[in-house]
Amino acid sequence: MNRTDHPLSQLKVIDRLEIGPVGLEAKRLVAPYTVIRNGKTDSIDLIYRYEEPVFDPADPGAQNLADMIAAQVALNYGLFCEEIVFRGSYDGADRQFLIEMADNTACEIYVKKFLHPNPFLIGEAANLPVIRPKSYLQSKLLFPDEESATRNPKIGNRKSKIENRKSLSRYLVLSSGGKDSLLSFGLLNELGCEAHPVFGNESGRHWFTALNAYRYFKANVPNTGRVWMNSDRVFSRMKRHLPFIRPDFARLRADMYPIRLWTVAVFLFGALPLMRKRGLGRLIIGDEYDTTVRENFRGIAHYDGLYDQSRYFDEALSAYFRQKGWGIRQFSLLRPLSELLIEKILVERYPHLQAQQVSCHAAHKKGERVHPCGRCEKCRRIVGMLKALGADPARCGYTPAQITHSLQELGQKGIHQEEEGFQQLLWMLMEKELINLPAERKTALAPHPEVLHLRFHPEKSPPETIPEDLRTPLHRLYLEHARGALRFDGRGWSEFDPVGGAHSH
Repeated sequence: MNRTDHPLSQLKVIDRLEIGPVGLEAKRLVAPYTVIRNGKTDSIDLIYRYEEPVFDPADPGAQNLADMIAAQVALNYGLFCEEIVFRGSYDGADRQFLIEMADNTACEIYVKKFLHPNPFLIGEAANLPVIRPKSYLQSKLLFPDEESATRNPKIGNRKSKIENRKSLSRYLVLSSGGKDSLLSFGLLNELGCEAHPVFGNESGRHWFTALNAYRYFKANVPNTGRVWMNSDRVFSRMKRHLPFIRPDFARLRADMYPIRLWTVAVFLFGALPLMRKRGLGRLIIGDEYDTTVRENFRGIAHYDGLYDQSRYFDEALSAYFRQKGWGIRQFSLLRPLSELLIEKILVERYPHLQAQQVSCHAAHKKGERVHPCGRCEKCRRIVGMLKALGADPARCGYTPAQITHSLQELGQKGIHQEEEGFQQLLWMLMEKELINLPAERKTALAPHPEVLHLRFHPEKSPPETIPEDLRTPLHRLYLEHARGALRFDGRGWSEFDPVGGAHSH
């Protein structure tokens, strides 16, 4: 392998990563992931499995979609490979999408996993210099079957087009057992929309977080679906080929993944065959106000590791779907809402759904139910919000001891939440005398009631992120629980009537 003096060349430790060719069955796709490194070859199959037939192996459109599903995991490795080879039928829109997302992901991983503290790193990679090249993508992305894909007219829109008759009133809700997807389903269901909750069943313990909700939906919602995938095993195998990651990574407890940041698309693309089969036109992901972020780290523009939860991701995917002629629009119903307001609406409006919520990094089974660990960052965040809202965390599985511990840790360790939301949460908990803070911390604390309002921000949450036919009905529901609505005008927040659209004076 040719090495250069490029500061990031030490990360380029894999000669070639090869994906495919993808084998297709009616209910399953199998994609070999093959690593060639130092003259040795290692391979593992990435598998997606469905509960119902979703593919016609003789349909070039189905094969094209399966190839794109299989490609997503690989986009996490653009910093680490000389070549990434995608075997299969990728048209121009596919190739452009994969190259752009691999490039952006390489930048995000460099900034968030190498320039920021990362307990999984060892050696020189933990002290990389700050550089600002035009692109951080170090891999050549190769499509050896490109010519045949371009020439085959069946791979384009004519045969692979996802049926969109009546699709605008039919929704797929990408579901996980967390508050965002639970609330999204509850809202659509109340508004009379046909909502299909589809769960991504990763083969490892991550599935525990979704299990309570999946069982509830499977028993009560006819359109519930599940996609099983072993992407977690592929991610784990890939880490073994990255010598700058601690060999004992599996034993290290941390509220982050060691390297990967392109994760949502692994689940999202896996759900597309169900959209294609069922003729669904709207893809709902549950992302709130503070996940659309543009940051600058020492001259490097980035999305704070949240690109695949931002509205820019929604827009990029919707644009790709338009190019493919699939008739799908992707968006979140929750962009104007803070995390605290999402939890508030879920608790007050859909308590039967909130009881299924598991937001935890280390959930475990106890009898027939999954229970949260009560010790991780997510647990203290959820317990804190529920207690601040006057709700009982025991309803979704927390014990009295876990509640007490989470509240103690919350004041000491903090949580991963927008600063204004965290400040408001601490303020509400202090008012209820549920936490004790040092005197200097109390003095510095200030309430931020704006986080309990709908917030319309021109970059984070413009009203048009929600389609017009849903906007007013949703805003009316939200305002039954929010303190009002605010609009940011570049200088500050002012009161706003999202139903009437006029400023309040």
